[in-house]
Amino acid sequence: MTSKVVYVLWAGRLNYGTGLRLQKILASQHHQQLETDTCNTLVLLEHDPVFTVGIRDKSYTMQDEEKLKSLGAEFFRTNRGGLITFHGHGQLVAYPILNLKQFKSSVKWYVCQIEQMIIRLCAEFGIKGETSPNTGVWVNDKKICAIGIHGSRYITTHGLALNCNTDLSWFEHIVPCGVEGKGVTSISKELNTNVTIQDVLPKFQTAFQDQFECSLIEYPIGESSELLRSANRINV
Repeated sequence: MTSKVVYVLWAGRLNYGTGLRLQKILASQHHQQLETDTCNTLVLLEHDPVFTVGIRDKSYTMQDEEKLKSLGAEFFRTNRGGLITFHGHGQLVAYPILNLKQFKSSVKWYVCQIEQMIIRLCAEFGIKGETSPNTGVWVNDKKICAIGIHGSRYITTHGLALNCNTDLSWFEHIVPCGVEGKGVTSISKELNTNVTIQDVLPKFQTAFQDQFECSLIEYPIGESSELLRSANRINV
């Protein structure tokens, strides 16, 4: 049995600002306790509709931002890698807040592990996921999982977004992840049946444990409740 432990926190449906604050709190705990291994946390959640851009997405003007917000979504500029994407209902978002020094001190390795984990998960559903020169996991030329991360002294924030039964029409208003001529898909669309986040969660957690060679332990209820209260109290 591996000695690495990652606490898993199901945060439910959160707006993006609260999700950012939750990540900051957990990352701060890492930075304050770098000599311990008790802070690794896998946050799993679903966001209210939001468009987010990464550090390379300088082309989105205030007019673009207002146009996207007029659709009924929020808009955030973030410090993650990657270009513009959408998060919303029916999409499983995972924020692994890890100290990579306890796994492998390589951001490139980490991204590759996430891709391989999602390919493994897709295979569980009978879907052939693949990597491409563009980050993420693809089914043919359609992205099923977006990846955008940030690393600070090997502490990871942000993460991945897997389309389960997402309303894919939201993506029609952007060039997803800045890749021209490509589309998006979901587990539900590929299987032509409704597959929910709750359907995917158990297989996702198993794939994560196997890929990162760790044990997932449920975040203590009392601590998780206080953590979420803290994230909700403070605006980002």
